Amino acid sequence: MAVPVDSPVTGTVLAARPRRAPWVAMYHSVGDCSDDPYRITVSPERLERQLAWLSRRGLRGVSLRELIAARARGRRRGLVGLTFDDGYADFLTHALPALLRWNCGATLFVLPGRLGGVNSWDPLGPRKPLLSADGIRRAAAEGMEIGSHGLTHVDLTRSDDATLKAEVADSRALLAELTGAPVDGFCYPYGTVDRRAVAAVREAGYTYACAIAPGPLTGPHALPRLHIGENDTAWRLHLKHRLHRLRRRPVAGV
Repeated sequence: MAVPVDSPVTGTVLAARPRRAPWVAMYHSVGDCSDDPYRITVSPERLERQLAWLSRRGLRGVSLRELIAARARGRRRGLVGLTFDDGYADFLTHALPALLRWNCGATLFVLPGRLGGVNSWDPLGPRKPLLSADGIRRAAAEGMEIGSHGLTHVDLTRSDDATLKAEVADSRALLAELTGAPVDGFCYPYGTVDRRAVAAVREAGYTYACAIAPGPLTGPHALPRLHIGENDTAWRLHLKHRLHRLRRRPVAGV
């Protein structure tokens, strides 16, 4: 909903135009791309070049918490949200060092119901190890925001009420206990979202949530993101950035 503001000219109340959805990049694994049927992996070398591209354009990658706070203060210029889904263990070995070198932050969406496990929800594999509790705490200690990706990576739009609550609310409580810090963000597994899932996330107390292309559900609890992959060269990133600015619908409250 638009927020009324006083017109400086007439003193009448006008509706402020909602701001365009923030530019948020979606990563997953950072490592070997030779066996990657779902195109979820970016090589460490490609990630370095992508972060360098941001720097050359005067942009800096930050967590969603930092991005949303900056937008609330009217200081969003030059900031891009960086997110990493699933909580792969290679975040510590490949992504984190690159982020720190380029003075970037990020939000890491993890699965507290699969600590130290593997991505068994991907039938084609390959199997990739997930972060342990200690790994998540290490990422948090290095300044990365920790958000929830649910407990076990299930499609919330196909879940019964008990499963939906556990995946959304229980995962938040477990991560807050694990990290000793508030958990503000949620990420819908597979990017699938409906009104029921959005309502559950909002009721669980999350400040924001990320999807992929939520369409009419776009808002603080269904933020759109752009998939970033191994094929995203500087030119492709430039096009994605431009297209995002042209196409993304406005979002009130973020």
